[in-house]
Amino acid sequence: MAKPLAPARTAQPAAGAPAQVSPGADRARYDRATAHLEAPLAIVDLAAFDANADDLVRRAAGKPIRVASKSVRCRALLERVLARDGFAGIMSFTLEESLWLAQAGFEDILLAYPSADRAGYAELTADAALANTVTVLVDDPAQLDLIDRARGGGEEVRVCLELDTSLQLLGGRVRVGARRSPLRTPEDLAALAELVQRRPGFRVVGLMAYEGHIAGVGDSLAGRPLRSRMVRLMQARARTELSGRRAAVVRRLRQVADLEFVNGGGTGSVESTVAERAVTEVAAGSGLYVPRLFDNYRSFQGRPAALFAQPVVRRPGVGVVTVLGGGYPASGAAGADRSPVPYLPTGLRYDPMEGAGEVQTPLLGSAADDLLIGDRVWFRHAKAGELCERFAELHLVEGDRVVRSAPTYRGEGKTFL
Repeated sequence: MAKPLAPARTAQPAAGAPAQVSPGADRARYDRATAHLEAPLAIVDLAAFDANADDLVRRAAGKPIRVASKSVRCRALLERVLARDGFAGIMSFTLEESLWLAQAGFEDILLAYPSADRAGYAELTADAALANTVTVLVDDPAQLDLIDRARGGGEEVRVCLELDTSLQLLGGRVRVGARRSPLRTPEDLAALAELVQRRPGFRVVGLMAYEGHIAGVGDSLAGRPLRSRMVRLMQARARTELSGRRAAVVRRLRQVADLEFVNGGGTGSVESTVAERAVTEVAAGSGLYVPRLFDNYRSFQGRPAALFAQPVVRRPGVGVVTVLGGGYPASGAAGADRSPVPYLPTGLRYDPMEGAGEVQTPLLGSAADDLLIGDRVWFRHAKAGELCERFAELHLVEGDRVVRSAPTYRGEGKTFL
């Protein structure tokens, strides 16, 4: 049986981190701001969003931040953050999304995952403006073949190669990190780059290397000091190994192609990634919303900016309320850490026999006795942009009022999945 999630931790913010606000004051503001709206609903606190953006810029120490659109999934908020100093370009997650954003006026879009979207490639190669705006990811010659078969025109395709960043131990028998690119060594990357450069209609312009085992794994897990120490030891070794290998890959690739950018990192690894001279930019997106999986880092603490509210619909007994639905699991290996967490009022937890439900979710704790039918419980999603797959709009809150309701991708009729 999975253990119920603990309430979100509170910790002392790092120097320069966004100032923390009283949860009780936030709850009162959010309730007032959305009193005219029906729950379920989702909000983004713009003060928290902006403070988190400022903190990312501080942590990036002068290197540009490419915004990971999969973690935002709202054009209005992409526009807001890209208007700020320190942010430049988008890291997208499908070719269809990339073309849609480019047609909407966004510039410098890096597709961060290989695509098999033939119609999308036909559109890309038939339009000079799109081809100059969107860079596609390649890590296998077969992907070039697919693009060539799909071509709708003669426009040159901008190509980014991806480096496998995983830490491999004991001769490769132990692997730590996501299974992404098959390209691991300088010669692996150089061989594919040479093939791309020789092939008409393609040009290598960049390298991407996402260290998810560092950027996406918290190193300060509440109540788990041994596990936290093991994570820190793994990440220290991984950083050292990757730093040297990434630098060697970049040196070798620059002998083959004129690299416009070397992209690395994520919200959880900004400081260590930008410290590498070989890296020219860092990617981040989750750090704008600060979902609950980003509570467990020593290097930074942001302000939860994206929340959703569910209405109380039952009071089954003392210390128990039931809210409507809310079972919105995040992607990844199934587990309690993939569930949303009850956030406001503080002190609520799931019933371990039921968890977060499709149509109803019982919540336990003394705070339940102060909730009435129709009151709201505010939740934090486990991951960032996936919340937007559940809601057609985000209500943007300033102080105690909603200043705008902005459509998510889903609200614009786009899912890109």
